[in-house]
Amino acid sequence: MPADLTVPVSPLAQGALSSQDEEDDNPFVAGKVLGAHLRHLRRSNGLALKDVAPQIRASISKISRMERGESPPREQDVLDLVRFYGVTDPDHLDEIRELLRQSQSQTWLHQYSDITPGWLKRLIGLEDSATEIRSYEVHLVPGLLQTSDYTSAIIKAAMPHATKEEIQRRLELRHLRQRLLDRATPPRLTFLLDEGILMRPVGGPQVIRQQLEHLHRLSERDGVGIQIVTFEKGASIGPGAPVAHMAFPANGPSELIYLEHINSALYLSKRSDVESYRHVLDELAVVAETRRSTRVLLEKAIDKFRSQEQR
Repeated sequence: MPADLTVPVSPLAQGALSSQDEEDDNPFVAGKVLGAHLRHLRRSNGLALKDVAPQIRASISKISRMERGESPPREQDVLDLVRFYGVTDPDHLDEIRELLRQSQSQTWLHQYSDITPGWLKRLIGLEDSATEIRSYEVHLVPGLLQTSDYTSAIIKAAMPHATKEEIQRRLELRHLRQRLLDRATPPRLTFLLDEGILMRPVGGPQVIRQQLEHLHRLSERDGVGIQIVTFEKGASIGPGAPVAHMAFPANGPSELIYLEHINSALYLSKRSDVESYRHVLDELAVVAETRRSTRVLLEKAIDKFRSQEQR
């Protein structure tokens, strides 16, 4: 059994413990701090990942994910590990338990746990702790940019038998997720949108016109980049499904790729995968219309749907 270590939780961890607001908004920050501390304890004991995994009957990749803070860890796994590392000081253990609690907490999200699958909870947490998010969307306006009527139209199409209450709760969840744009220090956001999104009349002419007007307003905000990828320029580059690249501060995974499917999502952190998708987004950004040209395209689409409303 390794010797007792009484290394205190780092100053960064102390900061993660200090604010109720931070706890509610940034569970993944606490998770990344906790992961970094687990890595510090393991290395201080001179142990490799393969030495640690059998202690909690886990794979090496699971231990690696825990240390990178990529998902909320199981409490028992963490406590078994820190005891294996020789941590016995009650105060130190209490600090670790507090980080565990924070990493698994997102108060407002708990109210919607019945309509929030695990892959979406993880996305919301990652968005909250990211310093930069770049995404490419193929068919629909990204969730962070959707109006209520546009979101409602999507929900009704996917869930034709949903009650008004079910639709309303999903709208509330979307609105809470969109608070990210109004934070004092939001992540840097870049949205690359396939040109087809401007032509797809989701919800009818009025709904899509109002949605495009919303995009036009958002495109003028600092820190929010919205650019259209035209058919001609993006045909040979754009992937067939939505993809997002997220960057994070220190003490956790530096980058992740998010690939969304109909009822699931895939998170990639392997360097080769991240680099491949980052390269695709870089190429799309090069051929995408400028912010000014994008606003012109939005205005043309808005005029088209406005004329359809008047027929």
